[in-house]
Amino acid sequence: MAKALAIFGMVVALLILLVFGLDAAIGVPFGKANTLMSIAFAFCGAVLAYMSWDAFRSA
Repeated sequence: MAKALAIFGMVVALLILLVFGLDAAIGVPFGKANTLMSIAFAFCGAVLAYMSWDAFRSA
């Protein structure tokens, strides 16, 4: 069960990173409404991805 939750966390993190990274880079899907917010959310997605990967590795 722990590995499944870690994998789910990685999937969610990569989706967050993809969506907000694309918004910061080219304005899709939010039209660059707030670039600083997009960068902050992309950073949080990267941190979540690292934490999920570390939990997956140790479980």
